[in-house]
Amino acid sequence: MNEAIEKIKRGRRKRRRRWIIVNGLLALFAVVLSGTMLVMGNTVYSIPEVIAALSGDASGGADFAVNTIRLPRMVAGLLAGIAFGIAGNTFQTMLRNPLANPDILGITTGSSVAAVYCILILQTSEGTASAAAIIGGLTAVVVMYALSRGRTFSIGRLILIGIGIQAMLSSAISYLLMKGGRQDLPTAIQWLSGSLNGSQMDKLGPLAITVLICVPVVVVLGKHLSILELGEQSAASLGLNTDRTRILLIISSVAMLALATSVTGPISFVAFLAGPIAKRLVGVGYSNVIPAGLVGVNLVLGADLIGQFAFDVRFPVGIITGILGAPFLLYLLIRMNRKGSLS
Repeated sequence: MNEAIEKIKRGRRKRRRRWIIVNGLLALFAVVLSGTMLVMGNTVYSIPEVIAALSGDASGGADFAVNTIRLPRMVAGLLAGIAFGIAGNTFQTMLRNPLANPDILGITTGSSVAAVYCILILQTSEGTASAAAIIGGLTAVVVMYALSRGRTFSIGRLILIGIGIQAMLSSAISYLLMKGGRQDLPTAIQWLSGSLNGSQMDKLGPLAITVLICVPVVVVLGKHLSILELGEQSAASLGLNTDRTRILLIISSVAMLALATSVTGPISFVAFLAGPIAKRLVGVGYSNVIPAGLVGVNLVLGADLIGQFAFDVRFPVGIITGILGAPFLLYLLIRMNRKGSLS
């Protein structure tokens, strides 16, 4: 008996050590990518020059490039990566399906429709378009959740309704692009592709506040999220208020997702990739929330650096994450089909 207990304790310590090491390495890699974004550009500055610019001791080109262009871009990528990664992982874990991410469920598309309508049809300011994106994302998830309720909550029904909403909203975006004025099309297309270009520090405050509030909520509910993964009946038998927990998780995730989308546009596949990658790295036994956020940060920052400096033409970050995510989606579908998950 004592030997079995000791074996369980050793296994738990091993899993905890792995969780700490993986998170430490992910955080270290994120710091390296963040520093690289501050150093790299049309003009490459040394680390002492970057530090001087951040501390206010530099002037001229270095001060402008670092504080006005590169720092807001890096912070936007950092916050968006955390938001997309944690929100995607929350939906995938809660709905027990790696395909149940905000991109496929139509949440980010809801934000996109509202923003594109403001840009092309109403021709409003960027602030109004961002606010509309938040409202659009929240509206999409409310409609999806309400239609999936029925007498009891159904995960399969929610996913199917979400896919239907996503297809309908994608058609609406295509219609708006055809009807919009030519002078506004480049702005709308750049926003839809997902981009960190033009990020400004004074516009990142709402996203930063939302991330600081919602991430701790999701982390605290991480244990309940793992219980929800066992299924509706099992979670209820363990005394969990499934409706309340699910609503809190959805509100927190959608708030982060909508704010991030309003700032950077729908950066494709980050919400889809972060959770499964983090789960592979960390393994089972501990919450996947923080690792998913860190993976999201590394995906966004890494993809932006690739898009900016790996090719002769500069690509928005969403183009690069789309290229990375599409093969992974095909791999996941093939893997699920072999296991019978799609039958």
